[in-house]
Amino acid sequence: MINDFAAAAQATMAYLRRRLGLQLWMVTRTEGDDWIVLYTDEAAAKDTDSAFRYDIAPGQSFRWTDTFCARMVLGHGPGIAPSTQEVEAYAQAPLAERLPAGAYVGVPLRRSDGSLFGTLCGLDPQAQPDAIRDELDTVTLMGELLSRILGSELDAGTASRHADRADADATRDPLTGLVNRRGWDLLVQREEERCSRYGHSACVVSLDLDDLQFTNDTQGKAAGDSMLVRAARALEGVTRGTDTVARMGGDEFAMLMVECDYFDAQSLLVRVQEALAAADVRAALGMALRKPGYDLEETFAMADAEMSRAKRSKKVLN
Repeated sequence: MINDFAAAAQATMAYLRRRLGLQLWMVTRTEGDDWIVLYTDEAAAKDTDSAFRYDIAPGQSFRWTDTFCARMVLGHGPGIAPSTQEVEAYAQAPLAERLPAGAYVGVPLRRSDGSLFGTLCGLDPQAQPDAIRDELDTVTLMGELLSRILGSELDAGTASRHADRADADATRDPLTGLVNRRGWDLLVQREEERCSRYGHSACVVSLDLDDLQFTNDTQGKAAGDSMLVRAARALEGVTRGTDTVARMGGDEFAMLMVECDYFDAQSLLVRVQEALAAADVRAALGMALRKPGYDLEETFAMADAEMSRAKRSKKVLN
């Protein structure tokens, strides 16, 4: 029995392609307004009469509201459309200009709490016989089974994140109690594996305290240590148990928020600024969102560059 989501997705797509005959099958993830391709199965050129190739690669993303799947999920179109031109919602889908589809098949994939994760869908450049409508129960069943495996893995992933943090306890900064650079690298690496597998979004924040050296020089190291601890508690206070706050060294901190979209990230940034102000800590901040095509290490580099620009701007103003 296949109980691994990635393997189950590939087996499901291969089975449906053989059974229904559509050229391209995909397992996708919705994230905000992004429709992200996680896995694909496309018929080889020798296995199809069509000269057209979709050549869709995992990691590609499209605008969710432009897709056939968005219309299917909203109930504006059927799960199986032998001819998309006969379904107004599909015929008018903007994505049809980029992914020509004479026929469409799609069912939602849901998390264990019932919320939408993404879709299992198939496309073919040519319209198909009306008889494929009879396969809706089969496609729906395959989607439900895949959703069940997905839900179990995502639930296990939450427990795994807590275990990761337990592993990182050996890499704690003795002053603030936060994970240090080594612990950060460990947790980022493991979270990147989940992001790659499930298309999770994530937000990374880089912070650099403004006044630590000045405080150490004028008020003593104890005052500087107090500032570091206040900053650590403020940052921890605005995060969830699955997120990570790290002291990277000196006056530098970093934050990793998992499954965090653009709107979550903007809200977080406001909370961070308010928490630091309440703790009487000034800092330069940079934030970046992990997007398809960028891993978390690259995302952190972008956040760090944004923080450096903010720090330089402060110096110019001063």
